[in-house]
Amino acid sequence: MGANKTLRGHKLLMVMPWEQPAQFIENLKAEFPGLQVVTYRQQEWDQTWAPFSDEEWKDVTVLLTFTVLPTPEQAPKLEYVQLMSAGANHVLGLPIFKDTETSFCTANGVHGPQISEWIIGTYLAFQHRFPQYHERQKEGRWDRSDLNLIDDAVQKTIGILGYGSIGRQTARLATAMGMNVHAYTLHTRTTPASKKDTSWTPPGLGDPDGIYPSKWFWGSSTADLHTFLASGLDLLVIATPLTPSTEYLLSATEFELLAANGRKGKTFVSNISRGPVVSTSDLIHALKEGLIRGAALDVTDPEPLPDGHELWDTENVIITPHVSGASTRYNERVLAILEYNLTRLSQDKEPVNKVNKKEGY
Repeated sequence: MGANKTLRGHKLLMVMPWEQPAQFIENLKAEFPGLQVVTYRQQEWDQTWAPFSDEEWKDVTVLLTFTVLPTPEQAPKLEYVQLMSAGANHVLGLPIFKDTETSFCTANGVHGPQISEWIIGTYLAFQHRFPQYHERQKEGRWDRSDLNLIDDAVQKTIGILGYGSIGRQTARLATAMGMNVHAYTLHTRTTPASKKDTSWTPPGLGDPDGIYPSKWFWGSSTADLHTFLASGLDLLVIATPLTPSTEYLLSATEFELLAANGRKGKTFVSNISRGPVVSTSDLIHALKEGLIRGAALDVTDPEPLPDGHELWDTENVIITPHVSGASTRYNERVLAILEYNLTRLSQDKEPVNKVNKKEGY
């Protein structure tokens, strides 16, 4: 189509659950004077909810949204959707995704700083027994009887299942603490070029050149995954997207593998991806039988985790209600991706963070 520096003829529809960023919109209009910008404040998380009529959709070419999406018939001119989530699993079955050429881009990179902090923070809290000491603080009790149970992270091995933006920033932090990094990806990473990260990343963060892993595992088979899991992991970070091929990726066999070769009770499991990547019943069994050291879960299956669920009372678990991605900088980073991709659109270039429609991420 050729370059279109002013984005003349384009209409951006922004549907956000926060107050509209007036200064950002002013700057956007100054940068792209031909761009029409329409904003709506989303009040609900219902995917079918929208505060406007079909008339608004008909000439939209760019959409910023969490869950509000049109049908192909409603938005026939739609070229690019900027999701405000890192995952795209909630759109994979929609006709606007499956049956059109519309580019969908995730907010990959937005979550790297805060989720990596959550991963390392919960692991350190467990290692240093912060939950136990907090309970003793509430009781007003000075008790140092478990000093011999405290362990640090130096020379421990972290395995990152899904080496995307979150995994790469986690590797940066883990390396700074003296940990050894094992990475796992679906696709082969044998050359320096293949190890590079082409997605959006906050400046100065992540692992853009893929330099932190001492070992890199890859493949789509169960055997490939098992080779990675058997590599002596002290901390397993589950950061893979939820797709049909990753549903219940970790079940009884995988937990038993983590405990094999004298490593029973050695691995701490951290899940920040999606609950159904892990079999909850098998995870509970692994915890109760001491196959794994413990777990930190920001996502569960089912979710929300119901009152009275067995997982709440399982020992050696830290559970948070899907908040690891929360940050006061979230909106700022999403808009930075949107602006960057609008620039690429004006230059007739492919957007970053584009979802592969075949693989679902």
